[in-house]
Amino acid sequence: MQTPYKSYFDIPEDVSYLTTPGSGLIPISSKEWRLKRDADFFSTATDLREKQGEFNLAVKKSIGKFFTTAIHNVYNTANFSTGFNALLDRLPKDSKILLFEGDYPSVNFPVISRGFEYVTTPVDEKLEEHIMYAIKKHEPTVFIFSIVQYISGIKINLEFIKQLKEKFPELLIIGDGTQFLGTEVFDFSQSGFDVVGASGYKWLLGGYGNGFLLVSDYGKQILFPNLDTQNVEIDKMWAGKGIDQLYFEPGHLDTLSHGTLKKGLEFLSELGLEHTAAYTQQLVKLAKQELGKRKILTEVAINRAETSTIFNLQIDQGHFNILMENNIKCFPRGNGIRIGFHLYNDETDLEKLLRIIDTKILK
Repeated sequence: MQTPYKSYFDIPEDVSYLTTPGSGLIPISSKEWRLKRDADFFSTATDLREKQGEFNLAVKKSIGKFFTTAIHNVYNTANFSTGFNALLDRLPKDSKILLFEGDYPSVNFPVISRGFEYVTTPVDEKLEEHIMYAIKKHEPTVFIFSIVQYISGIKINLEFIKQLKEKFPELLIIGDGTQFLGTEVFDFSQSGFDVVGASGYKWLLGGYGNGFLLVSDYGKQILFPNLDTQNVEIDKMWAGKGIDQLYFEPGHLDTLSHGTLKKGLEFLSELGLEHTAAYTQQLVKLAKQELGKRKILTEVAINRAETSTIFNLQIDQGHFNILMENNIKCFPRGNGIRIGFHLYNDETDLEKLLRIIDTKILK
């Protein structure tokens, strides 16, 4: 199963790039666009610097179209964490928050450090059952979590989120989509989420320095309860901006970085995300079978029906250098070594990984 997509990326033939969960690649066409854009932006002969607002609006339109939501529900940010921290400062101080045990530090730490009342629930085979139990027992007002866990690759059931929202409509559901968005089609308007944020440098092919928040109308009611009646004088320099934008989009945004995200979304749209996702899922399914045979996946990863594009290989982290010396790009995380499969990977990458594991690690 050779990928029809690898040729769009500048990957040496001897390199198996399996570390997208840490940092994804960008297409060759995006690299070329960045070179020209950067030169044009700083040329005194162009007016690109005067059109930053117009350009960032175009980025929002691309994000809204890609994730099926209105443009007024999209906020550009420098990364997920910047937007998320601004969001937390808008939550009611008496919020009671449900978190996952061991979730991404950029998700849990800002919540805990702000002194919010919080409870946690474990991440294992019965993830959704634990969530339902915790909600009924503790009655949180906010549920914040990563859609895909950054160490284990465990992915929450997205249909469960829809059901959860129907059962608890007043529960504010906030998801970090950084390890998920770009791996399959996602319709925010029908998802059950009130907020989803992400950085663009992993699965969205956007490089560093960009991110965004998608916020539902209900989410805005909670975060900005007086938005329609708030009588705040706004300087004419900010004419046309809402107060919500001033919280999530303070200061200037880098059009080169956000333009790269826009190019990444356009690239995925042109290929058809439904096609790239179907291809990747075939590869992931095969990888799960082969890695499972070698007994180097956790029982949770094997038993969960929901499979993300991330695996944590349960091999001694001392073997990390062996993999890297054989040009298998990966990274130590948790109790093992984390890998991930994106559209630019293929069966050749998997075969190489398995060969190194069989001959140099499990021998």
